[in-house]
Amino acid sequence: MRSYEHRLIGSAINIPVSPQTPVFSFSPIVLPFSDRPVDLDLKVTVPATGDALPIILLSHGQGQSNNLNSQEGYTPIAEFWAAHEFVVIQPTHLSSLSITVDSPPEGSEYYWQDRAQDLVRILDEIDTIEASVPGLMGRLDKTKVAVAGHSLGSWTASLLLGAKNVDPRNGTSFEKFDKRIKAGVLLAGTGNAGADLSDTGRLMVPFYGPDFSGMKTPTLVVCGDQDVSPHLTIRGADWHADSYYLSPGSKDLVWIKGGKHGLGGVSGWDAAETQDESPQRLGAVQRMTLAYLRSALHGDNSWDEARDALKQLSELGTIESK
Repeated sequence: MRSYEHRLIGSAINIPVSPQTPVFSFSPIVLPFSDRPVDLDLKVTVPATGDALPIILLSHGQGQSNNLNSQEGYTPIAEFWAAHEFVVIQPTHLSSLSITVDSPPEGSEYYWQDRAQDLVRILDEIDTIEASVPGLMGRLDKTKVAVAGHSLGSWTASLLLGAKNVDPRNGTSFEKFDKRIKAGVLLAGTGNAGADLSDTGRLMVPFYGPDFSGMKTPTLVVCGDQDVSPHLTIRGADWHADSYYLSPGSKDLVWIKGGKHGLGGVSGWDAAETQDESPQRLGAVQRMTLAYLRSALHGDNSWDEARDALKQLSELGTIESK
């Protein structure tokens, strides 16, 4: 963290935020599970002050980096949320390139079911996690929990928000809805399958058959308007917004202008895999997601203020709600 704004934050500085506090990160917290090939490693990022802190579970994407697709990634967003009164918990999923495990069996590519189970495991063990972090005991509000994810992590988060997967090969249905989750943030998420997938996409994710019709939990969907992903879909950037358009209930959608899959750099500082590196773009994503989470979990008017601000900043993006 720094005590000043990045000199290139540009007009994103006009999206209001609350004062920040110093943060600390504690890792690894190691949780053993008999049904998991290796122990579950976690990183927890905590504000140095404050009580009754809401919890955000953050699921990493896949990508091709050696470290960002693990608990070591997503510092730009995790520290920002923590600096504004949230506790952020990041697992290293079995799909991480940093883990030595056997290849997943057919139907479990990228260990996609286990990724969702990791988030449930965290909630089931939240008392153990709280006791493992020095200075955290008694500071959590365990009734206020959100889930967030980027890319493949967005699909992981969607499953806890009420989406389900129907395997197109055999019709097998998988659900992992968790009523303990009160809100979601989906960053550059995955869209519809079937005819919308490219030939490469069908090979990469043969299990993938999303059904967003049960995803009723309030959710913010954030997409880049230049996020074209031919390795997955024959459609354009609109594919990444399907979780907004195809799900019921209270939802909000932010389009980040000029944003590609990295959304300005959410996965890491100066990362080679971020094709749209921009402190201004990243600042917009940080501030809009923070405002949404504050209103969803704290019940304040941060989201209304942020929406009003973005409507005056067309160079950053646009917003719609339902």
